Amino acid sequence: MLTPFDVWKMSSAFQTARMILSASELGIFEALSSGAKDTKKLARLCRSSVRGMEYILDALAAIGILEKNRGMYRVPKALNAALSPDSEDSILPILRHSSSMWFKWHCLTKVVRTGKPADCLKEMDRDTKDKRVAFIGAMHAIAVGRGIAHYIARDCKVASRRKRLLDIGGASGTYAVAFLNIYPKLKATIFDLPDVIPMAKARIEKTRFAKRIGFCRGDFDSDALPKGHDLALLSAIIHQNGRKENRALYKKIYSALDDGGTLIIRDHVMSDDRTKPPLGAIFAVNMLVATDGGGTYTFKEIREDLASTGFSRIKMIRKGDNMDSLVSAEKRLQT
Repeated sequence: MLTPFDVWKMSSAFQTARMILSASELGIFEALSSGAKDTKKLARLCRSSVRGMEYILDALAAIGILEKNRGMYRVPKALNAALSPDSEDSILPILRHSSSMWFKWHCLTKVVRTGKPADCLKEMDRDTKDKRVAFIGAMHAIAVGRGIAHYIARDCKVASRRKRLLDIGGASGTYAVAFLNIYPKLKATIFDLPDVIPMAKARIEKTRFAKRIGFCRGDFDSDALPKGHDLALLSAIIHQNGRKENRALYKKIYSALDDGGTLIIRDHVMSDDRTKPPLGAIFAVNMLVATDGGGTYTFKEIREDLASTGFSRIKMIRKGDNMDSLVSAEKRLQT
């Protein structure tokens, strides 16, 4: 049972979060990636006041994000890879994405009152290339750093009986690579926006799967999906849509899939009372501030929407707490 002190602690957790995000925005972690530095040098590199830099550096050292020794600050060895801009395990893209979300959450009170993203977001919500790169980088870091892509692919055992995967909104190809790594006979197509595909190609070219992955430019909201696939993946997509938009998307996927093909959905899948998993309930609020109609859905809602567009044999094949639940559905064989 929560105590009043617990509630107070929760309500002041924003202070720690804001310090970490500001350190990322200021470039403190990048500046320290080449070694320890003192306050004055960091203030100069980060174009900040010495007083302000000293306070935030000491606070970051106090909570263990940095280490301080004889006036010199460094990133702890255990966090070096995570806070280095050049590391494959870097979480800096996640921090950049979180910084952009901070401003949206700042408007939460107004958003709750109106039920729509607040006017204060319109100017900052422009989908710039930098924001998109940060978002895609964040999703890649989460999927790889926490091993999610690997165990999602592993648990989709139907892929062992499939020939070609369509990764819808596949971004940089993190999940396509994970699937191909486990299923050697599988090939894949990454379908995403025209300015995202070059990012995917650049990342895929560095892997051993370049010859097994194709690319298709398009917008799944307005364009038809490419045909010739017996497996489709919809990873962390449905939460950005309302149910009406999801039904339209499921209809497109049903039309594009080969007869007998399978759709896999990865997302939060909520309990009937919408309070579990807790991260899913919080993420629904994230969609409230960030989208016009997005949210997180129960299995019953997902099943109803899939069935309305023709899918059958709809089942939950994995139940998780971290946007790692899986739902599968099949397109009927035509007789």
